[in-house]
Amino acid sequence: MSDVGVDESGEQGRTLTLSVPEMDCPSCAGKVERSVDRLEGIEAIEPRVTSGRLAVTYDPTATSDAAIRERVRAAGYEVADEDGERTFSVPGMDCASCATKVENALEGVDGVETIETRPTSGRVTVTGDGDVDADTVRNAIESAGYEAHSLEDSTDEPVARARAVWATPRGGGTALGGVLVAIGLALEFVFPGLDPTLATALGREYALSHVLFVIAAAIAGAPILRNGYYSARNRSLDIDFLMTIGIVASVVAHHPKEGALLAVLFSVAELLERFSMDRARDSLRELMDLSPETATVTHGDGSEETVPVSELEIGDRVVVRPGEKIPADGTVRDGESAVDQSPITGESVPVDKTAGDEVYAGTIADSGYLEVTVDSPAAESTIARIVQLVEDAEREKTDREQFIDRFASVYTPIVVVLAAAFVVVPPLVFGGSWSYWFLVGLTLLVIACPCALVISTPVSVVSGITSAARNGVLVKGGRHLEAAGETDVLAVDKTGTLTEGDLSVTDVIPLEGADEEEVLELAGAVERRSEHPVGRAIVGYADEQDVGADDGDEHGTASDLAVSNFEALAGEGVRADVDGDTWYVGKPDLFDGLADLAHVHATTDGGVSLAAMGYETTPQCSRADCLDVLESVVPDLEAQGKTVVVVGTEDRPIGVIGVADEVRPEAAWAISRVQEQGVRVVMLTGDNEGTARAIAETVGIDEYHAELLPEEKLQWIRRLEGDAGDGGHVAMVGDGINDAPALATATVGIAMGAAGTDTALETADVALMGDDLTRLPYLFELSEKANGVIRQNIWSSLAVKAVLAAGAPVGIVTVIHAVVIGDMGMSLGVTGNAMRLANVEPETPPTHEE
Repeated sequence: MSDVGVDESGEQGRTLTLSVPEMDCPSCAGKVERSVDRLEGIEAIEPRVTSGRLAVTYDPTATSDAAIRERVRAAGYEVADEDGERTFSVPGMDCASCATKVENALEGVDGVETIETRPTSGRVTVTGDGDVDADTVRNAIESAGYEAHSLEDSTDEPVARARAVWATPRGGGTALGGVLVAIGLALEFVFPGLDPTLATALGREYALSHVLFVIAAAIAGAPILRNGYYSARNRSLDIDFLMTIGIVASVVAHHPKEGALLAVLFSVAELLERFSMDRARDSLRELMDLSPETATVTHGDGSEETVPVSELEIGDRVVVRPGEKIPADGTVRDGESAVDQSPITGESVPVDKTAGDEVYAGTIADSGYLEVTVDSPAAESTIARIVQLVEDAEREKTDREQFIDRFASVYTPIVVVLAAAFVVVPPLVFGGSWSYWFLVGLTLLVIACPCALVISTPVSVVSGITSAARNGVLVKGGRHLEAAGETDVLAVDKTGTLTEGDLSVTDVIPLEGADEEEVLELAGAVERRSEHPVGRAIVGYADEQDVGADDGDEHGTASDLAVSNFEALAGEGVRADVDGDTWYVGKPDLFDGLADLAHVHATTDGGVSLAAMGYETTPQCSRADCLDVLESVVPDLEAQGKTVVVVGTEDRPIGVIGVADEVRPEAAWAISRVQEQGVRVVMLTGDNEGTARAIAETVGIDEYHAELLPEEKLQWIRRLEGDAGDGGHVAMVGDGINDAPALATATVGIAMGAAGTDTALETADVALMGDDLTRLPYLFELSEKANGVIRQNIWSSLAVKAVLAAGAPVGIVTVIHAVVIGDMGMSLGVTGNAMRLANVEPETPPTHEE
């Protein structure tokens, strides 16, 4: 990829950025740099080892891209191919036939290597070596009969927005043709006495109705004939080419009525199909319209300025007032407000945001004033990435789409040949009527077009994916949507998935005359300097209970206790001097190893009595008796799925604290709903056996596997796939980072809480944008229904085509039936059926009052 720039001397230079994956160390970079520097005209070389890229600024009159690439290879490193990519808006390309015509026109363009047409969004993406010339590609698309605009060079919307189909010239021509056909039919069948005979310049006489039919065919069929010309020019055996043959042949063979009906009805079908496709495109536009077009930027002097969102820069401070949309991803710097995040995460309840909290573009400040510092440009916001990923979901065809494409490529030529045979063979061999068998062949010609069949899958996929995105579920492609609906086993991570992912204190058990407040105060004082999640949970709980107060120390110590000589004991806990005494907060094993442990007194007053909890204690116990007490308390807490922390000095433990990761309130309901859908649920966790068992029992999972390393989770995914048998699908839901190997190995990887997380958005097959497990059963329900809709569309299209083809030779099915039912009817039918997926909504779990 090359960009033209200006160097310090004022001369124009060119910067070439290459991908060199194997350049992964400073030594490699030096070798490449020295090799490239041998060329004349090299102005600057910037090796970027971290990303494996090399930026070279050079004088294009002295050297070239090819020479630089060759010097990189001479250093022993391969240059990865990086294709130039351009995307064009093609509003008129709204069906599979149109897409094929565009593809054929682009195949001969120099430099173009791959072509991706997306009729659902009206876009064409081409890639090739270096920068693909936009004008050349645009001219090729226009040679196929379609207007095109480069999205990079214009302000066109990413998804084509066409005006109302009935207000287009084609809509007007179709209406006029329909009126002429109606008049002609009335003259021929209702008022034959009013149908005069007209003489032509060639001396032949025709009834007025005949002339009206010819004029109607010319007016309504003009766009069809134009598209048919481009189809023939690009060697595309599509519906426009077939209809052109049908219309022209009908008029030439003195069947203008059939030709006119064919032109009018097919034009109506095309307009209705475009109307239906606009409805599918609207679902994509709804996502794009979430972000506001302007933002209010506040300056240091207190003044405000309204600017386009696209002009916002990182670090700008924007003002968001009640009811306004947040214009960019950023961090709240001032103010507080409840924010409706449903456009991003699907959460139905607004989330309170205050200073320091992260907010997303497209979300709405419900009730308060916010000042937000912009953290990312508009093009890189969470909503922008969601829109891009939803659009890109069209690129990869599903297995069913690939099958239909192969089927149509065989089906259409066969039926066309069959239609020609019916026109010629019966009259020549059996003496049949040329007029009758011509109409049979014409009918089969219409039936030959597989339009409804070809659009049946993509329109369903787009409808399902955009519906999911509006409800906080990002599906990265049609094949993932299909696969999720065929899931046999769901592997579930524990931490951050079934649980909140945030530790909290659940139990405080004082020992030896201490009370609960003293245990918390000492533990909080020692742990304030710790970065460990358990320590932060203890400090947070102490603050919630209003134990002690911050004395203003830079670290923030509790109460008036003087803390010094803090030390983290790796894998065991922490140690610090508090008011001259050394205190420990850590695992029970830490206290087992302290040599000077003397004795422990069980509490008899104040705090929580161990005796009241059912433990046998003595007022003054020996070291052995003390350990017996701890050995009774600790296993019980661990059996409940809690992490145990002991607080004390070398010889005097004063309390035990239980810390746990709370189970999500909706977890049990979500798991039960997934199981009701026939999916086997297995929990995979790296936590201890006791914790795993407790969490599994709480949420209703019968099968779990604990103390697993990341690679062991991956092995379990493969084992579960083996259990599911050939064709079995295993989905994995996790946090998207720690579970990356397992997520990548599973048939469908599902990331929790992906909003604002680049890694999860990029790596997961499916991303649940909010930390909401209710979206899990919704995903499986939507996917299953999408698969059902796709099957219905495919088989109904095939069945209708088969019935119509069988009825044509015996005269039961005419051209009118073929157009109205086989083309227009089925296209509307499959599109309408696909739009039903927009009505699938997530269930809300019932609330349980305590």
